[in-house]
Amino acid sequence: MNGDPFRIDPARARAEIEAFQRKLEAGLATLKNVGPIEVGTTPREAVHREDKLTLWHFKGEKPPTSRTPLLICYALVNTPWMIDLQEDRSMVRNLLEQGEDVYLVDWGYPDGSDRWLTLEDYIDGYLDRCVDVLRERHGVEAVNLLGICQGGVFSLCYTALHPEKVRNLVTMVTPVDFHTPDNMLSHWARNVDIDLFVDTMGNVPADVMNFAYLTLKPLRLNQQKYIGLVDILDNPKELENFLRMEKWIFDSPDQAGETFREFARDFFQKNLLMKGEARVGSRRVDLRKITQPVLNIYAEQDHLVPPAASSPLGGLVGSKDYTALAFKGGHIGIYVSGRAQRQVPPAIHAWLADR
Repeated sequence: MNGDPFRIDPARARAEIEAFQRKLEAGLATLKNVGPIEVGTTPREAVHREDKLTLWHFKGEKPPTSRTPLLICYALVNTPWMIDLQEDRSMVRNLLEQGEDVYLVDWGYPDGSDRWLTLEDYIDGYLDRCVDVLRERHGVEAVNLLGICQGGVFSLCYTALHPEKVRNLVTMVTPVDFHTPDNMLSHWARNVDIDLFVDTMGNVPADVMNFAYLTLKPLRLNQQKYIGLVDILDNPKELENFLRMEKWIFDSPDQAGETFREFARDFFQKNLLMKGEARVGSRRVDLRKITQPVLNIYAEQDHLVPPAASSPLGGLVGSKDYTALAFKGGHIGIYVSGRAQRQVPPAIHAWLADR
């Protein structure tokens, strides 16, 4: 029947099947020639090690022009190499090219011996000692601190507790209000018995965390991207990019049990940072004590940290020099997209240079 939308054209169907077979054959040949997939491509050296933690110093092609070192504090949930994924998609490399002197806290992979680590151990312990290493190494009283996602929450807490050690604070895709209506991850976390969960699991396995994140967008993250993989099987560069991203996603650390309990309970469930009642150990986190300049960068299409979860920061800190920067992209695109490479590192550098 002419015009029937359900009528199958045999010739067209045969052509599509043959094209699909050619893609698969080309993909098998391409996969045989793909070498080791690496992330974290910018040259670096370890300047401090402690337990699982490594403090990395990155090396650019030219000496830094900034006199104040920039310390990046990433989240615990994934490895930090999303910000240095590959040579042409690296926020670290672009910050170096701008003239920044870049360091990174790599939290490593917790094991059973880290089961009882707390937020105080991470923020008032490890992070504080990394800051002190940089202060002594560069002969400065305070450093520039860049916190990303959960690492941004850590950086806010740290700056409120140690304001004398932070000169400028930059936060990226960082939640402060965990109870916004569009925060799917928060809705999930608020309906979990966190005590039972941690008491049963001990450390939280990375596979459990990855499953939770993937189910936030099940069709897009579990089906569509693998269907789309067929279209790039015969393109070695695109295939390597896909595999590199997959490696980063699934090469995730476990979560120290007590830290996970505290963070999920106090931030996701009780929203204590927004209420001004969050604590690190016995000390209350008062964001009004953050009086240094603050740059808050958020992604407009972020499904993990919606803009509404990040934008209230300006009304919580005590700084009179607060800048918000909205980026057109998602939670991952803000690090790796071509637009992000052109816009975000130069914006960070220009903002820091003005201060």
